[in-house]
Amino acid sequence: MAMMAMTKFFDKLVKPKAEDVAEYVELDLGEYEGTLESAPAELYVRVAEITNISEIPELKKEIYDGNIVIVDISLVRQDKLALDRVVKELKHVVADVRGDIAGIGEDQLVVTPNGIKIDRTKVVGGGY
Repeated sequence: MAMMAMTKFFDKLVKPKAEDVAEYVELDLGEYEGTLESAPAELYVRVAEITNISEIPELKKEIYDGNIVIVDISLVRQDKLALDRVVKELKHVVADVRGDIAGIGEDQLVVTPNGIKIDRTKVVGGGY
């Protein structure tokens, strides 16, 4: 029974009826996008992809500048030595600035500066 309801739900998402299509509103996300120069902030959430150890100083600078950094480590995961060094360096920065570090899945880390801690409980369906 639950599988049938789920199938109907997905069919409605993938193949909406003509009357349902009229309810959809086209969103232009371009109006919400901006550049760093147009909207300065005290804190940024930066996304980084690390491919080798030489990129660590730039990641450290972002954290010392007070930004939250989401780091994609998938390209260094094959090299255990490089991965260990990246994680060790980021942990040192976190200890230095009294921030926090946590993994998101197997391929990403979140690194935060002072004053921002990572809640490790997952928010599921509106509750903890």
